[in-house]
Amino acid sequence: MSAQPMLQSHAPQNVDYEVLKARQHGAWSSGDYAVVGTTLQIVGERLCEALDLRAGQTVLDVAAGNGNASLAAARRWCGVTSTDYVATLLDRGRERASAERLEISFREADAEALPFADGSFDAVLSTFGVMFTPDQERAAGEMLRVCKRGGKIGMANWTPDGFIGHLFKTIGKHVAPPPGARSPAMWGTEARLAELFGPAGGAIQARQRDFVFRYRSPEHWLEVFRGYYGPVLKAFAALTPPAQSALAHDLIALVGQFNRSGDATMVVPSRYLEVVVTRR
Repeated sequence: MSAQPMLQSHAPQNVDYEVLKARQHGAWSSGDYAVVGTTLQIVGERLCEALDLRAGQTVLDVAAGNGNASLAAARRWCGVTSTDYVATLLDRGRERASAERLEISFREADAEALPFADGSFDAVLSTFGVMFTPDQERAAGEMLRVCKRGGKIGMANWTPDGFIGHLFKTIGKHVAPPPGARSPAMWGTEARLAELFGPAGGAIQARQRDFVFRYRSPEHWLEVFRGYYGPVLKAFAALTPPAQSALAHDLIALVGQFNRSGDATMVVPSRYLEVVVTRR
């Protein structure tokens, strides 16, 4: 999914969200997000600690990918349901849970139409997942709906000013975002979270954190993201060879702006917002 260069929170008029969702589904189904996703495991662990999860609580992981937050919650003896609308990613999560002998229920589900009753879960999680939904208001409403009163919603969302935020802006300069698409990085701003969750969500706590991307080199990072990370893979596929070279050049330059390794490797911090919403 390509990001908008500008942060526009209000829903565009006459947007066909089904078309956007189909395009997005195609992006996240391409490549193999699990190759990138597994490197983000520490974010799920931190989020579960921020939520102060307790053994026996019921937990829903929305847009779970290959299950980072799901596994983290299961390690804390919670009753976990892991959902995503890409079945192959759920399969990766099952493999990981089986290898660690963790009990997790996996279910294919759309974040904008969760197949669960109101107030079904003590905690609802999403790490770099729900932020990519086309209909942002509907997705936030679904998280609120299935969370019990007094329960917590926890999210990790990339910020507009961090490395991944700039990654999507860079892609957007080369590949025009689909009409009506809004930047997922809006979920990484406290103002947008207040719009989405404030009226019904109750108290919102947000903390800026960094996840550090560590790769053998900037070129190695680009090879992995171009081959396995759906939005980058799709962006390159949409371009002619000369235009692909231009995008690759700009992405390597972007890494150079953030890289703090001091050697040939890549050590790039990417800012994200760790969010805890207490449901009224």
